Amino acid sequence: MRCYVLMGVSGCGKSSVGTALSATCNVTFVDGDDLHPKCNIDKMTRGTPLDDADRAPWLADVGRLMAKYDGAVVVGCSALKRRYRDWIREEVDEPVHFLHLDAPKDVLSQRVASRPGHFMPPSLLDSQFATLERLEAGEWGSEIDIARPYDEVVAQSEEYVRGTMI
Repeated sequence: MRCYVLMGVSGCGKSSVGTALSATCNVTFVDGDDLHPKCNIDKMTRGTPLDDADRAPWLADVGRLMAKYDGAVVVGCSALKRRYRDWIREEVDEPVHFLHLDAPKDVLSQRVASRPGHFMPPSLLDSQFATLERLEAGEWGSEIDIARPYDEVVAQSEEYVRGTMI
């Protein structure tokens, strides 16, 4: 089994890159947004950032879901802080790889603003950037620059996944 998390702030492409990886790398993709309880979705829809008490059960659910798979699984999940990534790792018996889909705030602001109907309003992007802790030494993963063309982002993500599945 191999476990991967596509991490980053809202609008970074977790769902689209995860869907692409499911096809190119023969992995299961799960959108972490689908694992949020209704109260978290409602809170974000109102424009209120989640706090650690809101996130902890959700992140444990992400880890437990990953641990259930026999094959490779990719989950799209913000995983913004080291502590959040640790909460996911605590539920899984093997290394979890984090691909940080990263871009400057102005790039992501444009992307979030162009997603009408998504529960995550653009107003929460500032709180996500304030919360974000980049991958640290000792964490399995890589940063992917999503300001580049989409096909390059997918190719770099695919290269990382394929390189760690050996």
